[in-house]
Amino acid sequence: MINIRHLTPRLRKELKKPLGILLNGPKKEIMKILKTMVEQDKPAKIASVGDQTTQDLTDHSLPPDILIVDNKIMRQKIPPISATAELVVNVKNPAGTITEEAWLAVEKAARNPERTKIIVEGEEDLLALVAILTLPENSLVLYGQPPNKGIVVVKTNSKNKTRAQEIIAEMTEE
Repeated sequence: MINIRHLTPRLRKELKKPLGILLNGPKKEIMKILKTMVEQDKPAKIASVGDQTTQDLTDHSLPPDILIVDNKIMRQKIPPISATAELVVNVKNPAGTITEEAWLAVEKAARNPERTKIIVEGEEDLLALVAILTLPENSLVLYGQPPNKGIVVVKTNSKNKTRAQEIIAEMTEE
């Protein structure tokens, strides 16, 4: 069993900094860089966290294997994005938390060969940490850096997995 984790004020401030490489600039250029990275690195899986990031990847023919969305952009409700998947999972995950239900959905998607869309009721941001931990080595976790600063690329290697684990361990448990 996984206990519900809550973000602390210190971690909230720390997580405003990118966990990986920040790609910024015109969207077209960011997508060009990402395509090159994918062609060169041939990641095991690609996970996108956030509606705008997921839509941008889909629009630029870089469909992620795992799509984690909450039907919001910058906390504003939007119509569901057009990105599709073979498997769709709905979970509850309140803002500033990681629930067991959401954790298990990401973990299952990481092992699933089918493209999986996880629709979060609440907030999906912190599930990037779970994706970093549970995706196979040499995968990519992509998320938007607010406000409109670009896309963060996190490679799932031992260093980044350790960092994600440290952050999660520092969260308070329920």
